[in-house]
Amino acid sequence: MTRASPPGIVIAAPASGHGKTVFTLALLRGLVRDGIAVSSAKAGPDYIDPRFHAAASGRSCLNLDCWAMRPATIDAATAALGRDADLVVCEGVMGLFDGADGERASTADLAELLGWPVILVVDARAQGASAAAVVRGFASHRPGLPLAGVVFNRVSGDRHAEILRAATAASVPEVPVLGCIPRDPALALPERHLGLVQAAEHADLDRFLDRAADIVAAHVDIERLRGLARRGRSFPVDDRPSPAIPPLGQRIAVAEDRAFQFAYPLVLDGWRKAGAEIGTFSPLAGEAPDTRADAVYLPGGYPELHAGTLAHACGFLEGLRRAAAAGAILFGECGGYMVLGRGLVDADGRRHAMADLLPLETSFADRRLHLGYREAALAQDTPLGRKGARFRGHEFHYARTVAEGPGDALFGCTDARQRDLGAFGLVAGRVMGSFLHLIDRAAQP
Repeated sequence: MTRASPPGIVIAAPASGHGKTVFTLALLRGLVRDGIAVSSAKAGPDYIDPRFHAAASGRSCLNLDCWAMRPATIDAATAALGRDADLVVCEGVMGLFDGADGERASTADLAELLGWPVILVVDARAQGASAAAVVRGFASHRPGLPLAGVVFNRVSGDRHAEILRAATAASVPEVPVLGCIPRDPALALPERHLGLVQAAEHADLDRFLDRAADIVAAHVDIERLRGLARRGRSFPVDDRPSPAIPPLGQRIAVAEDRAFQFAYPLVLDGWRKAGAEIGTFSPLAGEAPDTRADAVYLPGGYPELHAGTLAHACGFLEGLRRAAAAGAILFGECGGYMVLGRGLVDADGRRHAMADLLPLETSFADRRLHLGYREAALAQDTPLGRKGARFRGHEFHYARTVAEGPGDALFGCTDARQRDLGAFGLVAGRVMGSFLHLIDRAAQP
């Protein structure tokens, strides 16, 4: 069975920091208030922005990733986004043409694949007519990529807006200026080392979203923007697609709170569709995984910010140890992997004892950035698959590994340029983990 892509637009920018996330959130909230059934997507590997999307739209946001996802996974996600939606708004990642070296992994690649037009958000606070040259360059850089409109952000006043509109009309008349958003401190969101402070940590997020929607609605032609959305290509839809990651068990306990937020909805939905029962628990509240669970999933997040609380969450840590002793599968990714280890040193140099189920010590006292796409092959048979089974995902953390092992490695990894990165992660019986965030199985060669 084939299905046409739902009507959609892609919100992109020349680079990070131009304001595309806040614009996307304001657009989503405004459309919902106008009675439009809108769903959203986020390009690339990102856990934080999709939570803001969900808060703005009231619907789960799905990631779409040209590098890390198989075509069938992208097709299934696109079909899910279009279900009961009048419009899909997809936020890009980094700059429009930025992506993994030598791979089709950029926002532009995703827009071409989906057949959705691009709206460019340009920070114009330090530019006048020169901003039109930026728009012209992006419009002509890749022939055939539909750059359907531009929104100028952080505009200083009416005269500045007039200059931007006139210069764009003269230089690149085929790209309409959809609006000029003024500089306003009300449109700022706080950040930390992995991106924005998480949506769940904003006590007044709804008020922020409503204010942002009011500002954007007053300065952007939303009706014209909506009219630019287009249906994309037709694609096959598998009614029973294989899950992105094999289910860890039949009844899976998933850690979920402010310390463990980085789980992809597509992974969890895939487990449910494969017949697994998913239940959540809060380590920060001292909760243990369900004793009936045959698998426990500790996704990434910010355990380093809550290390003291986790170290004293006896119910949680003892629950992990009981689950391991009972033969349950325990799988940790990034922050979850660190918590399965022996100890975690926070940014102030204090060591906090963790679950002691893997021979791992990590530290944030001397932070080191680890960032990039990864292709991982299982180094041995595990509940994730047979030895050699390949996955794609990403690594993004600032932890330094003080000690890792001795023990058996979980993966052998390469980066996006196929450079060998060696062994990743550890396996001890049915307990396993690594710093990788898995996104999908790798496509068959």
